Amino acid sequence: MEADARRHDTRGIVDPSGLLNRVRFRRHEPAEPLRRYVEWYWLIDWDLPEPYASHVVPHPAVNLTFQWDEDEGEPYAEVTGVALDLYTRKLTGRGRVCGVKFRPGGFRPFAPGAPVSRWTGVALPAEEVFPQATGDAAHTIVTPADDQARVAALDTFLLALPCTPDPQADLATTLVQHIRTDRTVRRVGDFAQTRGLSVRALQRLFSTYVGVGPKWVVLRYRIHEALNQAATHTDIDWATLAADLGYADQAHLIRDFTRTVGVPPGTYAQGVH
Repeated sequence: MEADARRHDTRGIVDPSGLLNRVRFRRHEPAEPLRRYVEWYWLIDWDLPEPYASHVVPHPAVNLTFQWDEDEGEPYAEVTGVALDLYTRKLTGRGRVCGVKFRPGGFRPFAPGAPVSRWTGVALPAEEVFPQATGDAAHTIVTPADDQARVAALDTFLLALPCTPDPQADLATTLVQHIRTDRTVRRVGDFAQTRGLSVRALQRLFSTYVGVGPKWVVLRYRIHEALNQAATHTDIDWATLAADLGYADQAHLIRDFTRTVGVPPGTYAQGVH
C-alpha cells in the first residue's frame, strides 16, 4: 500500500494536473537487486499539438535519463545531478523519457570516483559518467512501445554497470528518508545528535553521498509538502501549515515558497484549482 501511494505521489511537480493532462507518466520498480539504489524508473510519453513547459521542484536525487525528442534527432542519455533551483523542461511535438531516479545516496556506488556534489546543478551527457550509455543504448531503452520492455532494458543496463556497495551510501539513504517522512526534523544540529554524528560529519556525509547539505534537504521537503497541500486543498491556513512545517512564521514559508516556485503560495494555490 505504501509503495502504491508513493508511485502516485506528485510531490515536487508544479501544477501536476496540468502535466498529467498532457503526458503519460508512469513509475515502475526496478529489479530487486537495484532497489537498494534506485527508487523508481519513471516513464513519460507525449504527443503535443503545442509546446508545454513542465516545472519541477527537484528532489535530492540524481537522475539518469534516456530521451528521445522528435525535434532533437536520435535518442540520447543524460545524467542530471540534484538541481538547486526550479527545473523547467519544454516539451514539443512527440517524445519520451525513460528515467532512473536514484535514491539519495544511491548514485555514489555506481560512480564512486567523485563526491555526488560534483554533479549538483549539472546536466551532462551520460557517457561522461557511464561510457556504456551510448546512443545505441539509449535507442534500445526508449524504442520499445511496451512499458515492460523498457523496464527490462533499464534493468539490463544498470545491472551490467560496475557497482560498489557502500555502507555510508546506505546510511545517507536512511537519513534522507527519515527527514522526508518525519516533520519533527527541523534543526540539523539536533538531527545529527540523535544519529550520533557531529554536524560537520553529517554535512560531509551529505555532500559526498547526496550532493546537497542536510539543511537544504529539510527545506526542500518542506516546500514539497507545501506544494502538495496547495495542489490538493482549497482552504489552507498558511500560518498553521508554516508552523506544522517548522517555520518560525508564515512570512518565512511565503519567502521560501516564492523563491523556489516563482510565485507566492496563495497565488499558486489559486492557479491550480
